[in-house]
Amino acid sequence: MRLTNSIVYLYGFSPTLKEKLETILEILKEQIELNIEINLVLIHDGVIGTSKKGIIPESLKKIINLPVNIYALIPDIKARGMDPNALINKVKGIDYEDLVDILVLTQKIVSWM
Repeated sequence: MRLTNSIVYLYGFSPTLKEKLETILEILKEQIELNIEINLVLIHDGVIGTSKKGIIPESLKKIINLPVNIYALIPDIKARGMDPNALINKVKGIDYEDLVDILVLTQKIVSWM
């Protein structure tokens, strides 16, 4: 069963590209006001900054504090030498099967890569 009024963002830019995070932050805020269920899946370099052991960019902190579901792809975390067991509390590590489940259940998919 697909979730109505839902959207998933696949976000693959490094958090060092602050302007991209700021842009998606503003879009997410607008959609939250419209009561849209949001899933943000961090992939590729988008997983950088999600570890408790590293520095979390300010824009990512703001996104983490929003009422959205945030996921990070475990293979991408490992590929960047990060520990998938050390993710910040709001970020859930997922594998490819979980990603497929999220995509199948979501009404709209937007890719930011």
